[in-house]
Amino acid sequence: MKSRNPLDYVFITLKGIAMGAADVVPGVSGGTIAFISGIYEELINSINNINFSLIKTLRKEGLAVFWKKINGNFLLALFVGIFISVLSLAKFLRWLLENEPVLLWSFFFGLVLASVFFVGKEIKKWRFGTVLIFVLGAVAAYFITELPPNQNVDALPFLFLSGALAVCAMILPGISGAFILVLLGSYQTILVAVDEKDVKIILTVGLGAILGLLSFARLLKWMFSRYKNLTLALLTGFILGSLNKIWPWKKVLETKTFGEKTVTVDEMNVLPTAFDGDPKILYALVLAIIGFSLIFILEKVASRK
Repeated sequence: MKSRNPLDYVFITLKGIAMGAADVVPGVSGGTIAFISGIYEELINSINNINFSLIKTLRKEGLAVFWKKINGNFLLALFVGIFISVLSLAKFLRWLLENEPVLLWSFFFGLVLASVFFVGKEIKKWRFGTVLIFVLGAVAAYFITELPPNQNVDALPFLFLSGALAVCAMILPGISGAFILVLLGSYQTILVAVDEKDVKIILTVGLGAILGLLSFARLLKWMFSRYKNLTLALLTGFILGSLNKIWPWKKVLETKTFGEKTVTVDEMNVLPTAFDGDPKILYALVLAIIGFSLIFILEKVASRK
């Protein structure tokens, strides 16, 4: 566990707030925010440390050793931030998504586009295999964003699997967990279950999410330790391919109503209209530039520190 002062944990909480906000927006992954804020590998390693042997550690060596092994201060600060975001900032983002989608998507588009360069420059050597994995990652992410959603599914084993896959997507840069639920056809069932406090379905999805998070973290840690360049190339490709989903200007082709919510299930990217006096186009471009610049500003501040 790293030695940190209270101010460090305040910044980690702020990063958690940003991750939570990103996960609320369909098409943006909290994993992308974790990566560009410099906590991705520590998050994966900390989650990976959670296993059944910790029960033995807690009994024999006490709470202090147990807390240190799971990097408890880091995880607590981060998840407090995510929780705060879901309860507060998420409502504001939902309002923007419904009322000013172009402006919101423009900011995120600039942010995610910059993260392609940010993550890509971490790759030490670009070889044939690295380029191939990068291309395959981009194609895979683009293909996922183009898949049509399935019909609603409410079988418990499938919902368990949905929870596992969605949480994997949430910590994987470039792919949104909420979007995966729409693709799998589980979004409506889970949304209604949460609204109606259906404990059986919520518990099933939650257990799937825990299993998916713990197992996928182990896979990512193994990939980073053995094939770091290839893993970074794959993640960079995922982020690049996901840009298709968050292009600001879209034409809606089909929507579906899930409970009280209407979700777009089919849309196509279009070019913005000409500068015919509409200031929103200019605002969108400015926000995209701000989002793009923000990544490199944060990087310079972090490097100076």
